Amino acid sequence: MISTETIRTIVGIAGNVVSFFLFLPRPHIFRIWKAKSVQDFKPDQYLATVLNCMMWVFYGLPMVHPDSLLIITINAIGLVIESIYSLLLIYSDNKKRGMVIKTKSVKYMPYTLSLFNVLCGIIWMVYALLKFDINVLVPNVVGCMSGMMQLILYAWFYKTTKWDDDEKASAQKVQLSEI
Repeated sequence: MISTETIRTIVGIAGNVVSFFLFLPRPHIFRIWKAKSVQDFKPDQYLATVLNCMMWVFYGLPMVHPDSLLIITINAIGLVIESIYSLLLIYSDNKKRGMVIKTKSVKYMPYTLSLFNVLCGIIWMVYALLKFDINVLVPNVVGCMSGMMQLILYAWFYKTTKWDDDEKASAQKVQLSEI
């Protein structure tokens, strides 16, 4: 039979993989890169993730919590990635930022980020339950609930989102400039 420690390691590796994808909301970053503007994306979620990773890196230090290599490695990687995103978003044009609730649009709300937030929370909850580590369990329960609320918000505003407005406006500007 497989030991609890082996299962915990396997779940921890799965958690690292899901966490890595949580840190890489690529479609949104590529859209920002192509537009050379953050459009309506907000830096709040990236700043929160930076703080989250900083706390987990501290928790994973050997003098704080031994045998936390899986926790410290993925959160150190996440800290670097999210710090870069945060800096890009913070130092961008403030006039083009908006809010999902204000505009009643989820066009700039990263669905994959919310989905991987839920998946990450679930996997790390299982990881914490295998050895009953309350310090890993509590924040991941909160993170899972937060991700569920984001998915509910996404579903709520999905139908009222106007998906093609910016693309049409950009195409019209290009056509006018070519004349």
